[in-house]
Amino acid sequence: MKKIIFFLCLFPLITLGNDHQIPSKIKEVTVYLSGAEITRNASFLLKEGTTQMTFTGLSTKVDETSIQISGLQATSILSMSYDINYLAKSKNKPEIEFLEKQIETVEDKIALFNNTIKGLEEEEKVIQKNRLISSETQSVDLARIKEISTYYRERITAIKNTIYSTKLKINTLSQEKSAITKQLKELNQAPEKKQGELTIVFDAPISTNLNLEFSYIVTDAGWIPTYDIKSKVINAPLKLTYKAHVYQKTGNDWEQVKINLSTGNPNTNVAKPNLGTKYLNFTNGYKTKSSVSSIKKSKYHYNPSVKQVTGTILDEAGMPLPGVSVIIKGTSQGTQTDFDGNFILKITQGQELEFSYLGFVTQDIPIFSSVMNIQMEEDASMLEEVVVVGYGTSTKRELTGAVRSVNVERALSGRAAGVQIRGIGSISKSSYSPPKPPLYVIDGMISENFVEGDLDTNEIQSIEVLKGENATSIYGSRGTNGIVAITTKKSTTKEEVIQTVFQIKKSYTITSDADITAIEINTFTLDAEYEYLTIPVLNENVFLTATFKNWEKYNLLPGEASVYFNGSFAGKTTIDPYTVKKEMTLSLGIDDNITVTRKRIKAFKSKSFAGSNRILNKEYLLEVKNNKTTPISIKIMDRIPVSQNKEIKVDNAETHSADYNSKKGILSWKLKMPPNQTEKLNFSYQVKHPKYKHISL
Repeated sequence: MKKIIFFLCLFPLITLGNDHQIPSKIKEVTVYLSGAEITRNASFLLKEGTTQMTFTGLSTKVDETSIQISGLQATSILSMSYDINYLAKSKNKPEIEFLEKQIETVEDKIALFNNTIKGLEEEEKVIQKNRLISSETQSVDLARIKEISTYYRERITAIKNTIYSTKLKINTLSQEKSAITKQLKELNQAPEKKQGELTIVFDAPISTNLNLEFSYIVTDAGWIPTYDIKSKVINAPLKLTYKAHVYQKTGNDWEQVKINLSTGNPNTNVAKPNLGTKYLNFTNGYKTKSSVSSIKKSKYHYNPSVKQVTGTILDEAGMPLPGVSVIIKGTSQGTQTDFDGNFILKITQGQELEFSYLGFVTQDIPIFSSVMNIQMEEDASMLEEVVVVGYGTSTKRELTGAVRSVNVERALSGRAAGVQIRGIGSISKSSYSPPKPPLYVIDGMISENFVEGDLDTNEIQSIEVLKGENATSIYGSRGTNGIVAITTKKSTTKEEVIQTVFQIKKSYTITSDADITAIEINTFTLDAEYEYLTIPVLNENVFLTATFKNWEKYNLLPGEASVYFNGSFAGKTTIDPYTVKKEMTLSLGIDDNITVTRKRIKAFKSKSFAGSNRILNKEYLLEVKNNKTTPISIKIMDRIPVSQNKEIKVDNAETHSADYNSKKGILSWKLKMPPNQTEKLNFSYQVKHPKYKHISL
């Protein structure tokens, strides 16, 4: 009986002994726009038979349904489960261990100094006691008294001074310890350590060395597309640097791992829709939502680094909308647009902005950039709706027009150096033949001993050849024989069926603190056309723009762009490839050296009546002045209104030298202006409408 009881007590220990805890290491991470796929590997010996293995140290934010296992060989899996261990002991971070050792070192020094003080204090007691004994037992002459007094004074003073200076040192060390302790406390203020664990029961026909690989999807991670747009001077090559801001708060640091950036989103519902029959029937006459509106294509993704959003809200005609409600969805925090349609909103929580305005379709857009310019669409269900006003009734006018932005679409591009890439040797021979070899600069670093063939042409992103002043102004006398500036590819692009994956060549460490890690995807040198643009009916500033084509091949995504012109920061803009077709036009900034004014010319009879109609005569003068010392090419745009009602007539349009699109009512002029030249442009039109009705002119 005792043997049976002993065996029953021992059985749980035997069962637990079969559960082996196996560490694993992160091998590769594919970061999606929202979420990430972690790939881990673990090598171990699996004995014949049934064995339970627990893989520790996983994230606590794993999607269990996404776990995949590979590398099993002849082994099979009997069961698998994922759990969170709240009692797990995790290793201290290196910075915590470093601070703890620093505190120990400081405490040792303080202890040694305290021992020194105690020794000096004991010596002082002995001197004081010895002085009393000597004065009571011995009779000494005056000279001896002076000698003893001098010794006591000097020694006591030295002891006091040493104790004082030692206490100062202790005080300094105590302050240092306090600072380190505060820093350590801050690092240790993280929530209780917990970790995910994957438990698998294997069945192995024979003992096998397994190199197991398993992957899973985690939340609280992602990447945000960002861009740097750089231009030295007008008509110089432009460079567009495509970057990713990667963040993660999964509970695990990704230490020196291979990073892939995917344009996909594993959280998107990919179930296809099913179309059924729509049946019509009579209703009670009141407007109701007869069907659910279609799901819009997901184009934008939340950017957690945005702390403040600014933007302009326009209607379909490009006019600012004052009073638009801008709310952080799910909160009461929000604002309204001002008279010019502008808004500023601080972001303290939430991931989407809700834009709403009476008569327009409400839009919910993820906070993807610190600059969000929105064009609102009229709600078609409210067309011809009867609106009651103080003086009677009126029919709400119909709005049409393509979506346009108040600011010119901002993008930047550049032109290639004009050199066909066939290898470094052919470039140096065909495009530049100096008496001495040129200076090679690889990714901004001077390569002293560059030899033809050192770089595979497949690794080259772009090549730029600089000669004369363009070379010496940057590299001094070292650029006398010319510069060959080579930019290498930072990633390779893999086109998959439903997504694009950027495979980053360099390994990265990304800590689990939600801080941003900037990763360069690639730098492109693009052909661009520079042009000044002004639309004084909307904005009297003159914008320098750059337009480029063939942007589709770069796999650009909507994102924020920092613009640099002539070595200085020019501002921020947004690249949105979903709003353009064949060309992308971006603004490089405002040039104050070009002025434009738009004035209405007051005619003697600007208003008149003919029968039941009212006649309005409109004439405008545009004046453009080039105050620069160089010639410019500038495009000026304006518009003539287009009638949507047969009772409103727009006639007698005089457009003079302008290109005129009568269907859209758009006027445009393209001018080449020498320095200090002024150009005057004018146009006019006439509007007829019933005199007892008001129009939105």
